[in-house]
Amino acid sequence: MRENKAQTKKRIINIIRKEWKCIFSNLNSALFVTSLPLIITAQALILIYLTMKFAGAEVLVKTLLGKGMENWLTMFPELESLSLIDRFQVFFFALFPFYLLLIPIMIAVSFATFSIVEEKQERTLEPLLATPVRTWELLFGKALAGAIPSLLITWFCSGLFIAGIVWIGSSHLLGFVLNAQWFISLFLLVPLFSFLAFMLGVISSSKANDPKTAQNIAIIAVLPILAILGVQLTGFIVFTTTMLLVLAFVLGILNFFVLHIAVRLFQRESIVVRWR
Repeated sequence: MRENKAQTKKRIINIIRKEWKCIFSNLNSALFVTSLPLIITAQALILIYLTMKFAGAEVLVKTLLGKGMENWLTMFPELESLSLIDRFQVFFFALFPFYLLLIPIMIAVSFATFSIVEEKQERTLEPLLATPVRTWELLFGKALAGAIPSLLITWFCSGLFIAGIVWIGSSHLLGFVLNAQWFISLFLLVPLFSFLAFMLGVISSSKANDPKTAQNIAIIAVLPILAILGVQLTGFIVFTTTMLLVLAFVLGILNFFVLHIAVRLFQRESIVVRWR
């Protein structure tokens, strides 16, 4: 049993190393993985800063965002002591971990969808399938190979965002921003969404005959993120600590079933034969 576990671990690590070698040996791929998250982070920080500076809390409170902030405030009464402008800042800062979920999704759509399609085109998939590696190990390793770096860069960007909050002069709000919801989002939801995004990318890549088709299938992973951001901004649903934990639990179960579905759909024995 221990020997089987050791062999499984070794095969998954070998797959991860192979994927990383392909990704980071390509300059364009490496730049995409690192630059896109930084751009997304800078964009969010600049947008919040400009909104607060030029729109003002008095204008925002009359918009749909004002209603969303009021609904959100009912779940966090400790923020009532803050000024209106500070409430809006905390409201926007608290949304950032959900916005960060776009980073692994975008990277997954670009890379995971190429993962198996490129191997089909380059005729490197058949030798891999001829090895003792099991299907779930292959797919799990490919998903982890993309999810791990995207997860690390996402966490790095969260640190940059916190530094940006200090830089724009809102460090006094960090105590309200860095709460349980922030850490649950970063250390539970981000990893779970990252793996789910790459798993969907791998599934689409294994079933498609070209990268564009694979990307069109994998892009559906963006929809839940946009929905979460939308309901938060409008205050239709306020994600409390309990709700986030329930969401993380559901995502964990969903990841397990998606991996199981991916293994069933992969059709190891015929995928190379059927590829033209």
